[in-house]
Amino acid sequence: MWSRAIFQRFRFRAFSIWCFDSHVIHGKGYRSFSVTVEFQNREVLICNHLLNRRIDEAREVFDQVPSPHVSLYTKMITGYTRNNRLVDALNLFDEMPVRDVVSWNSMISGCVECGDIDTAVKMFDEMPERSVVSWTAMVNGCFRFGMVDLAERLFCQMPVKDIAAWNAMVHGYLQFGKVDVALKLFKQMPRKNVISWTTMICGLDQNGWTGEALVLFKNMLGCCIKSTSRSFTCVITACANAPAFHMGIQVHGLIIKTGFFYEEYVSASLITFYANCKRTDDSRKVFDEMVHEKVAVWTALLSGYSLNRKHEDALNIFSEMIRNSILPNQSTFASGLNSCSALGTLDWGKEIHGVAVKLGLGTDAFVGNSLVVMYSDSGNVNDAVSVFTEIFKKSIVSWNSIIVGCAQHGRGKWAFVIFGQMIRLNKEPDEITFTGLLSACSHCGFLQKGRKLFYYMSSGLNHIDRKIQHYTCMVDILGRCGKLKEAEKLIESMVVKPNEMVWLALLSACRMHSDVDRGEKAAAAIFNLDSKSSAAYVLLSNIYASAGRWSNVSKLRVKMKQKGIMKKPGSSWVVIRGKKHEFFSGDRPHCLRIFEKLEFLREKLKELGYVPDYRSALHDVEDEQKEEMLWYHSERLAIAFGLINTVEGSTLTVMKNLRVCEDCHTVIKLISRVVGRKIVLRDPTRFHHFKNGMCSCGDYW
Repeated sequence: MWSRAIFQRFRFRAFSIWCFDSHVIHGKGYRSFSVTVEFQNREVLICNHLLNRRIDEAREVFDQVPSPHVSLYTKMITGYTRNNRLVDALNLFDEMPVRDVVSWNSMISGCVECGDIDTAVKMFDEMPERSVVSWTAMVNGCFRFGMVDLAERLFCQMPVKDIAAWNAMVHGYLQFGKVDVALKLFKQMPRKNVISWTTMICGLDQNGWTGEALVLFKNMLGCCIKSTSRSFTCVITACANAPAFHMGIQVHGLIIKTGFFYEEYVSASLITFYANCKRTDDSRKVFDEMVHEKVAVWTALLSGYSLNRKHEDALNIFSEMIRNSILPNQSTFASGLNSCSALGTLDWGKEIHGVAVKLGLGTDAFVGNSLVVMYSDSGNVNDAVSVFTEIFKKSIVSWNSIIVGCAQHGRGKWAFVIFGQMIRLNKEPDEITFTGLLSACSHCGFLQKGRKLFYYMSSGLNHIDRKIQHYTCMVDILGRCGKLKEAEKLIESMVVKPNEMVWLALLSACRMHSDVDRGEKAAAAIFNLDSKSSAAYVLLSNIYASAGRWSNVSKLRVKMKQKGIMKKPGSSWVVIRGKKHEFFSGDRPHCLRIFEKLEFLREKLKELGYVPDYRSALHDVEDEQKEEMLWYHSERLAIAFGLINTVEGSTLTVMKNLRVCEDCHTVIKLISRVVGRKIVLRDPTRFHHFKNGMCSCGDYW
């Protein structure tokens, strides 16, 4: 494009020189050609400024043109609207001596782009002459602002409808979930192009009609419509969502055959497809078939590993990106930080945070939300709050992330302070906000606050219907506080049918307060919903064991064996220098140094008066054997390994897949006192911060 402009410039100069040599003979023409050359130069300069978003410089050159052509006015107007300077565009439009249909269309489209649909409608009504492009621009604008009825009326009034107009209506209906209407309109189309088919396939998939989307793609091929890169991206995405592995392989072959394999978004969608089908090795093969410089392809592979819980591989891909000078985007950061959260690795998370800050994305809402979750999930709620305060434009996700994070760490007062700020800033809470606040009440024992909040939800100014998760939290609050009868009554009065999680909350409370009868009732309700609920069997077994009813424990274990129900093994892990080290309960230390560390700690704890809580050893065996079973719980193995392999005085973070038992909670408090280090333990429900023989939960968990 630029080479053509340069060629034209030199061509006009050469022509002007020829005119100068022959002006004595012809006597005229030289000045007119010189003016033409000057106009061409200025037009090229204006286009260059607009292309590089130098709007004011473009206007300066524009003002030097004696009588700008209508097309030059239109270019300037488009430049203004693309940079969200609608007022300047409207003023220039008013100055135009002559307007054609293209300039009107540009101005209407600009109003829509800048978010002023009212002005767009007014200008459309004032147009002296409308083209099909004018009508289509207004239809798109109406859908963009949710004015579906007006879009329908305009479409019906159109004197002539081209394919673009039909496509706009189909796309608009799909955008608002009106799939049946879109399908009907699609079938009525007199003529369809590849955009029509692609729009329909994408829309069906995005609205959950994935099977129909794949059938439509087959029909498209049957109509001999040549696919584009966009078509292949949509259909591979549909195959990933289905997931339809065999069809995806066939489409992959067709992509190679038609030469679209090396297109950025086609390659990325193929990587995502194989990852969704749990075939990350195939995802890697697709990635390795060429040297990729596009961030979308790298992000697809990183997200694929993260989706399949191969978090170390995901983080290695992030490092490889940086080494290859591929700049991550917001989605890359979100996936990378998600892997950090899953592993609980603060070091990796801080490195990624540093990269985000260097790229100017540290205050971005999308990246900031992921950072808040990462710091919360990695045991550092203070840094999570710091990141939250720096987010430039906080969304509802930002507020919810920090409230939930504070709740997980037992910082109930912080959660309510932040909620107060949210209300004062006129940010409307949603159902997730209240779930986070109720969870904070549960972890901190805020019984009265929990009650008030639960009833405020449905009676306050911002009326929010109570969902199953809100009832679960409220049952948990009541149960932890010993209000088991009230919790049971709440379940019986629920407007929605209680699910397994609600009854499990009550069953867990029955275990905490040794209420065998109510526990049996709760377990029976769970077994009616899911006869193979391992969590219910384990909790009921623990209730019987705590009550010394070993015959009932044996019967339950026999039932579990008959039904093929396996108890989830307890495991804990630490991440050191980017590598995950996992330990399972009952394992004997494979490393002599771990065994020696555990024995050293056992002696030190006994000196402090530690006596094992045999109630946590839920087996009918001798006390000595119970003590051995307790001593090799997974979190103790992980802590011993972490103490050996980390710097003295540093914080040690341990992750656990099951709730910490009472004896381990006591032991870790004492270990933190013996070694003089802070130990952070994350279990499925909350964080425990152990320091100097104390726990942040105040022994309420």
